[in-house]
Amino acid sequence: MNDVEQTIVLVKAWPQPSQKYGETVCCAGVTPSGEWRRLFPVRFRHLAGDAQFARWDVVEYRPAKPRDDNRIESRRVDEQSLRRVHKMTEREREGFFDPLFRSSTSEAAKRNESLTLIRPTSLRFFWKPKSAKELAEEDAKRQKALRQGSLFDQELAKIEPCPYELRMAFDDADGSHDMACGDWETAATFFNWRKLYGATSALERLKGVYEKDYFQAGVALALGTVKKRPNQWLLLGIIRLNETVQPRLL
Repeated sequence: MNDVEQTIVLVKAWPQPSQKYGETVCCAGVTPSGEWRRLFPVRFRHLAGDAQFARWDVVEYRPAKPRDDNRIESRRVDEQSLRRVHKMTEREREGFFDPLFRSSTSEAAKRNESLTLIRPTSLRFFWKPKSAKELAEEDAKRQKALRQGSLFDQELAKIEPCPYELRMAFDDADGSHDMACGDWETAATFFNWRKLYGATSALERLKGVYEKDYFQAGVALALGTVKKRPNQWLLLGIIRLNETVQPRLL
């Protein structure tokens, strides 16, 4: 399985420390033929500028089926082959992802899927301050992992731990859920808006964007399972995606 493959990026999670790779980013998306892909290991901040990507970008890479991950969507990526091709237009997005939506994670699990999209019937964004101890432990874990990386790796800029645990409460066909949000875009927006408006206003603005702007215009939640705990689902991305308008029957 070494032929070149393309994936439309939907998920790029906040960088996480890795004992084996120093730091990795959970990335997932959909192939042009409509199949989910989970890409790893992606050491995003080590990628050259022209290889770095964002949501809706189409990336190309040489994939391999992993030996230690039996989830059908997972692919090991040759980091040196990874490159950004182009960005999917808004028009191209219309209806393309509809077949991937499920009513709940339990429906996805019954289909043997470990990645899915859900249209929540309600949405509430909230946050919890992290203690000084939690922040110190988080930073120490990251620094330890980075020190275990290859001597040939470039030195990465220090990432400030997010001082808040960002969470999303939502309803789907299974009922109510409350999950931590691992979306890079969410955390990055908080840090950018904090510089402009202060922490409290930044959080309130995010709340307004998700609960009003996104929810009213069309929002998709991207969720995925954990390799070691296949029954546990995580919130990986909060995506602005229009709902397809069904034609009215005459």
